[in-house]
Amino acid sequence: MAVTRRLLVGIVGLVSLLVYLMAAYVGYVLLLPVWNSRPSPLLAALVILGTAIVLGILNYWAATAQLKRSLDAVELSRTRAPELHRRLDGLVDQMDVDTPTLLLAELPVPNAFAIGGGAGAIVLDRRLFQLLSPAEFEALLGHELAHLETRDALVQTVAYSLVQMLVGLVGLVLFPIMALVGGVARSLALVRGDPSSWSRSWLGRTQRYSLQVVAGLGFAVTLLILSYSRRRELAADDRAVEVTGNPVGLARALVKIEQASKPDPGLLRQLYVHGEADSNLSRLLSTHPPMDERIQRLQERVQGNSMRARELSNDRR
Repeated sequence: MAVTRRLLVGIVGLVSLLVYLMAAYVGYVLLLPVWNSRPSPLLAALVILGTAIVLGILNYWAATAQLKRSLDAVELSRTRAPELHRRLDGLVDQMDVDTPTLLLAELPVPNAFAIGGGAGAIVLDRRLFQLLSPAEFEALLGHELAHLETRDALVQTVAYSLVQMLVGLVGLVLFPIMALVGGVARSLALVRGDPSSWSRSWLGRTQRYSLQVVAGLGFAVTLLILSYSRRRELAADDRAVEVTGNPVGLARALVKIEQASKPDPGLLRQLYVHGEADSNLSRLLSTHPPMDERIQRLQERVQGNSMRARELSNDRR
């Protein structure tokens, strides 16, 4: 009985092996003309890059439009907030950005974020007007204008689009190969009469390690993009300090926002100036650096300015 069962398993394995080999041959015959007519590597790279950029821009426009509709925001006119618009105009004059539209919304937590490119818009939670002083509000506007100035959201969206396309292309190329390798490994294991041994064979290990490498590369590239996003947040802080000359105002604004932002902001977290990090992993996966780090950097700017002022004062004496 055992011999008969093993013989049947071996026959199934042999038939399965023949099927996989036949599938590999058919795939080779079908793909050979495609391979022979393949474009140059440079042209292929340009097509992939161009497609990723176009898809990223379209995705960004669609996501921005959907976000605006979901916010149910209203425009904050100059007549309603003349002082805020005056400060906004002063910042715009110092930066390479068009005057954005100011939108009022009811956000999950008191906060602000920039959307769109070019002129774009800055979404403000109504509670910020009770939380922040005019100088702190101006520093916060400078931070958001810095994002619009360098089109950070658009750049990151295009980068994500490129990563998704590359991972998809790699998966499209490797999936049939890995499926074939895994199928042959299982078939040979059946022929040997030990179905569970396929994962321990060199073919099974090759399939597993290849998939792990692809997944690891995709994760590593994602971490690089997130790291870039965190650097852009710090750069926006620096730019805001540069145009306002008020690191204290921005630091105080961030502290007040952090203290008032206890509830979970949900899906809008990545758009906010506020970003929490509860562990090393969450820090790596966050689009924003820890708030304590940002505040500390601003405090160091204040201390550095104070030291330079004292040095200048001593030199004059």
